[in-house]
Amino acid sequence: MDADQQPTLSIASSSGENHNPEMGGGLPVIQYWAEHTLSPEGPKLWQTLTHKSACLSCAWGTGGQKGGFTNEAGETLQRCMKSVESISAEIQPAVPAQVFAQKRITELQSLTSLEADRLGRLSYPMILRAGSSYYKRISWHEIYAIAEAAFRKPPERIASYSSGRSSNEAAFLLQLMLRTIGSNNLADCSDLCHAPSTVGLKQMFGSGTSMVSLESLKQADCVVLVGSNAPANHPRLMNELIKLRDRGGKVIVINPVLEVGLVKFGSPAFPVKSLLTGSEIASMYVQPIPGSDTALFVGIQKALLEQNLVQWDYLKAHTEGWEAVVEQARSTPWEAIVNTCGVSQAEIATVAQLIGHSNGVVFAWAMGITQHDNGVDNVYSIANTALLTGNAGKIGAGTMPIRGHSNVQGYGSMGVTVRLKQEIQTAMEKLLGRSLSRVPGYDTRALIEAADAGKVDTLICIGGNLYGANPNLVEAKRALGKIETIIYLATKPNLGHFHGLAKQNTLIIPVFNRFENPHKTTVESGNNFVRLNDEGKTHLKDADLIAEVDFLTEIADRVLGNDPVEWRNLQNTQYVRQLIADIIPGYEKIATIDQTQEEFTIGGRIFTKPRFATESGKAIMFTTPLPDLSLPQFQDFGLPESTFGLILTLITGRSYSQHNTVVYKAHDRYRGMPHRNCILMNQFDAERAGLQEHQPVTVQGDAGKLQNVEIIYGSVRRGSALMFYPEVNVIFKARIDKRCGTPAFKRVPVAVYAETDGGNSVSI
Repeated sequence: MDADQQPTLSIASSSGENHNPEMGGGLPVIQYWAEHTLSPEGPKLWQTLTHKSACLSCAWGTGGQKGGFTNEAGETLQRCMKSVESISAEIQPAVPAQVFAQKRITELQSLTSLEADRLGRLSYPMILRAGSSYYKRISWHEIYAIAEAAFRKPPERIASYSSGRSSNEAAFLLQLMLRTIGSNNLADCSDLCHAPSTVGLKQMFGSGTSMVSLESLKQADCVVLVGSNAPANHPRLMNELIKLRDRGGKVIVINPVLEVGLVKFGSPAFPVKSLLTGSEIASMYVQPIPGSDTALFVGIQKALLEQNLVQWDYLKAHTEGWEAVVEQARSTPWEAIVNTCGVSQAEIATVAQLIGHSNGVVFAWAMGITQHDNGVDNVYSIANTALLTGNAGKIGAGTMPIRGHSNVQGYGSMGVTVRLKQEIQTAMEKLLGRSLSRVPGYDTRALIEAADAGKVDTLICIGGNLYGANPNLVEAKRALGKIETIIYLATKPNLGHFHGLAKQNTLIIPVFNRFENPHKTTVESGNNFVRLNDEGKTHLKDADLIAEVDFLTEIADRVLGNDPVEWRNLQNTQYVRQLIADIIPGYEKIATIDQTQEEFTIGGRIFTKPRFATESGKAIMFTTPLPDLSLPQFQDFGLPESTFGLILTLITGRSYSQHNTVVYKAHDRYRGMPHRNCILMNQFDAERAGLQEHQPVTVQGDAGKLQNVEIIYGSVRRGSALMFYPEVNVIFKARIDKRCGTPAFKRVPVAVYAETDGGNSVSI
C-alpha cells in the first residue's frame, strides 16, 4: 500500500449509534468518582485513597509519604480513575465460602476475567488436589509441608513468576531465596512487556530504566509518545502533556490507532481550563503500520540528516558506533522506508523538523514499541534518534519507557530477572559466602516451554496471571498442568487460578494488598522514585491472610535453615531494607528510610549530563535493520483462497477499563466497542472485503480462532485491527524477540472472514 493512499481517519466511529466521545477524560471521570465515593464503599475508598501508600495501578501512580493524592514533585490532585478502579476491586467483600464449596472447577473455568475479579477478595488458603473438582480450605501446617517438599526439588526444576503488585522487600526475598536454593528461574511479567526496553537501554546507556525524572520532564518542550495509550493506562502522564502544550511545547504521537484521549483530553486536575472543554494533546499524529517503528525512526534519522539537524559535535564527543547508524540512515532508500512504515516522506520530514528544532525532547514509549519480535531494535532506533539530536544526558530530554504495573520496575531492580547485574551477583555471593549458580534461568516464555517439556516441578507465583498473560493459552494451560506444585499468592481470583492448574497440588495463598500490609514496604515508580508505604489493616473480617514477606521467609527458613541468612529476622522489613541497601546499586538511601521517611530518586539512573553508565561513559549506538512485515495468505491458515474476508495485522491491547489481564468493565466506550468479543477495523478494509459493521466474523490466528466476533468500525490504520487480550491470546502463538524473550503481541497476522461461501478475499 502506498503511504499517500492512507485515508484521513476520524476520531468517532462511522456508525452513529456507538456515540464515541470526542475527548478522553472529562466529566465521565468525575461521574465515576462520584458514583464510587458516594456509594456504600465510599468511606473505605476515601480512607484508602488518603492512606500513605503508593497507587496500586500504573508505574506513574502517586502516593507514599507525601499523601495519597500527591506525586513526587509535591503536586496534588494526581489520582486517576484507574487508581479508583483498582482500589474498588481490592475493597470488595470476601468471596462467599459457598462459591468454592459449590462450584466445580469446570464451572469456575467458564467465568470471564471480569466475573472472576468480581467474585471478591480471597480470604483463606485453598488447595485443588489432583483428581478433585473443588478448591478446599487447607491448614497452614499442611501448606508448609507441601511447600517445603516442593522447594526441596532439584534447583533447576524450581521456578517463580511475579508481577509488580507487591513490594520491593518481597521481590528481594523471592530472588534471594531462589538463588540461595540454586535456581535462577525468576520469570517476571516484564519479560512479556518492557524487557526490550531494559535490554536495549542497558546496552546503550548502561541503565535499563528511564533517564528522565518527573522534574526533568517538566522542562521538555517536545514529547514523542510512541505506542502508548496513556489516557487509559497512565492517565497521570496526561497532566504533564497538558502542561507542556500550555507552555508552547509539542507532542508528537505515533500510534497505528487514533486514540481519542491522545487528541484531546479533559483532566480533573485542571477543572477550569481542561475538564469541560478538553486540552489539545497531539500536535501531530502519525499512524504507521504496526511493527514498522524501526523503519519510521530510520526515516526520521534520514530526514534529520537531510535537514542538517544532526548534532555532530555531540555524536563525536558522547557516543560510539554513530558512524554506522548515520550510514544506515543515509543509504537506506526512501522508497524502502515509506513502503515499510506506510508513512509518507513529507510526514516523516515534518516529524524530524519538529524534533530537530526543539530544545529538549523526551522520547517516551510503551508496549506498542516493545511487544514485537524486533522490540530491542525498536528501542535502539528511538534512542539513536535521541542521540543524533543531542537529546540524551541533559535536563528536559532523554529516553523514557513508560512501565505498566506499579512496581514492575522495582522487581527488576531487586534482582527478579534472568539477567542479574554483575554488581548484584557479586554482592550476594559475598553475603552468602559462596558462588551463585551460573545455570541460565527461564524467562516467562522459556518457563512455559520448559514446563511443557516436563522440566519444572515447582512454581511460585507472586501476583500476576501467568496463564492469561501468555500467548497460545492452550499451550500455557497444558504446560502448567505438567508442573507438580503451583503456589499462587494473590488478593483476588483470576483466570490463572482456574485454568493454570498443577499436576498434583494447586495452592492459592491469600495475601494482604499494599495498603493493608502489616509491614512497612517500598515500591519503585517508572521514573526511578522510591516510595515508602505505611502499615495498614484489612477490612476483611475473620480473614486468614498472610504477608508475602512472612510466607517467603517461613519457606526459606524451613528449606535453607538460618546460615548464612537468618530468614526469620527478615520478617522485620527494616532488616530487608538494610540488605537491599548493601546489595542493590543506587538504593543506598533505603537503609535509613524508616528513620528519615525520606523517599528518594535512585542513584545512577537519571542522566542530566551526557556521561552515561557504560564502561567508556559514552552511549553505544546500534544499527537497526528494517523489518520484514509480509503477511501470510489464507492457505497458510488452512483456508481456501476463495475465503470471504481478508488478512490483517492484529494489535492486541487493553480496554479503557482494564489493568493488565484484570478487566473492570466489559465495554470500551472510547473506541465504541460494546463487549470483549469485538474487532476494531477500518471501514475501508471491511467494505473492500464485502464485510459490514456489526457483522459476526471469525478471527483466526496460527493457534486457534474466535467466532461470532462483532466488527466495529474505528480509527485504526488500514490493514490493521485491534482486539482485547487476554481473550484473544487463545488464537496465536506469537513470534519472540530472542534477545529478551518478549512476544509480538502488537503484530499478530490473522484471517478475518465470514462463515459463508463465495465473495472476495483481500490481502493488505
